[in-house]
Amino acid sequence: PAGTFTMGSPADEPGRYSDEGPQHQVTLTQPFYMQQTEVTQAQWEAVMGSNPSHFSGCSTCPVENVSWNDVQDFIALMNARGEGTYSLPTEAQWEYACRAGSITAFANGGITEKYHGYDPNLDAMGWYYYNSDGETHPVAQKAPNAWNLYDMHGNVYEWCQDWFGDYPSGAITDPEGPSSGSQRQVRGGRWQSWALSCRSANRGGYSPNYYGNDVGFRLLRKP
Repeated sequence: PAGTFTMGSPADEPGRYSDEGPQHQVTLTQPFYMQQTEVTQAQWEAVMGSNPSHFSGCSTCPVENVSWNDVQDFIALMNARGEGTYSLPTEAQWEYACRAGSITAFANGGITEKYHGYDPNLDAMGWYYYNSDGETHPVAQKAPNAWNLYDMHGNVYEWCQDWFGDYPSGAITDPEGPSSGSQRQVRGGRWQSWALSCRSANRGGYSPNYYGNDVGFRLLRKP
């Protein structure tokens, strides 16, 4: 649903980075559909005809080794089907969907382990350094958040539409990020991340041409 939430992390959240602030109020005026899982290798192959993933041979694992530019090609083919209007989520839409009404470090509660050890809340929801055995895992094997979205914490980073940049200092409506930049936003942590990098507010960026076995995506669709 459309709504308003507080984006970013409070100054006292364990593992916080300075680029996660200042916390600010974000209003999203339009509802949207968010894919329940990361795009899988089978879904990518059905559209693109090939599977570029490093961790191949797992059709229900998230596709990775896809750049932001590659994802734009995938989206163009999806939109050409005439079944709906797809895009990447903005960073604000992504965090709103990840939090699903929560205000804690993870969608199911706070963080107790910042680094590579066991964190009970994260372990319940995501694949990260402690439990991933050094690889991606099939989607939707961990608990979903309150909006029934899976793997928003861990497994692979997820490309967002925005350029990476600083947050605004005040309330904002339907933000789309900076008008230009050198890196596109990624969110959500990855299979080799420490727990702190899987928090709802954690941010990162890669070149739009970056390929890695740690980055995938999920689709947004307009109602």
